[in-house]
Amino acid sequence: MTKNKKVLIVDDNALNRKVFEHIIGQVYFYETAENGVEAIEKVKEGDFDLILMDIQMPLLDGISALKIIKAEQLTNSPVIAISAYASTADRDYFLSAGFDDFIAKPITPRQLLETIENNILKNGFTFEDSQGFDEDLILDETVINQLMKYNTLENIKTVYQDFLDESFRLLTEIDLLIKEENYPEIGEKIHIMKGNSGTLGAMKIFNFTKAFEKNIKTTNFDNIFREYLILEGLITSFQEHLQAKKMI
Repeated sequence: MTKNKKVLIVDDNALNRKVFEHIIGQVYFYETAENGVEAIEKVKEGDFDLILMDIQMPLLDGISALKIIKAEQLTNSPVIAISAYASTADRDYFLSAGFDDFIAKPITPRQLLETIENNILKNGFTFEDSQGFDEDLILDETVINQLMKYNTLENIKTVYQDFLDESFRLLTEIDLLIKEENYPEIGEKIHIMKGNSGTLGAMKIFNFTKAFEKNIKTTNFDNIFREYLILEGLITSFQEHLQAKKMI
């Protein structure tokens, strides 16, 4: 396939950007931005056929960036929102805010490419239907199989190693935040881990962080250190599983 379209990927999380780059880069040209401010500068400088916009970002969030893009009439290209907030109400809110479409995290390669293609050309390619996640799986290998369609094995190994490195770093930060009783920050760290684990098919981690985040939101802090220790164990088990599979 000849590349003739360009996508702007806007996400503050380096691992998310790398995953998007590996998938999107097989089909489209792309550039990246780390926050809304950088995205606006990129849109002013370049011509993009579509913008993929994360919602939660530092300096300037996705919704605020979209408002500026529309107010200044910087582009007529579609802007797609990406967020781990995936309820019908969330989707309706993002669309009412002016986004052309919405993708919920965790994303799948098929879903991502299909949504991009549909929004650019309105008649996309047909990709295989993704299979449902099994919450008992340590690693959903259908995710790896989908990633393999658009990446080399070495690229995929790098992404999973980056995920582990980031997860252990986040664990260290969460440990300190628990001591400080800084629950909002803990929730933000868990939110990052939830999105990344879901995208990469680390289902035990994904399902546990989803419940962990819910407890934070509902101010249920009674077992927070125990939950932290369980999460630490799940990430270590995932690392061992990847090592056994020679995926890192």
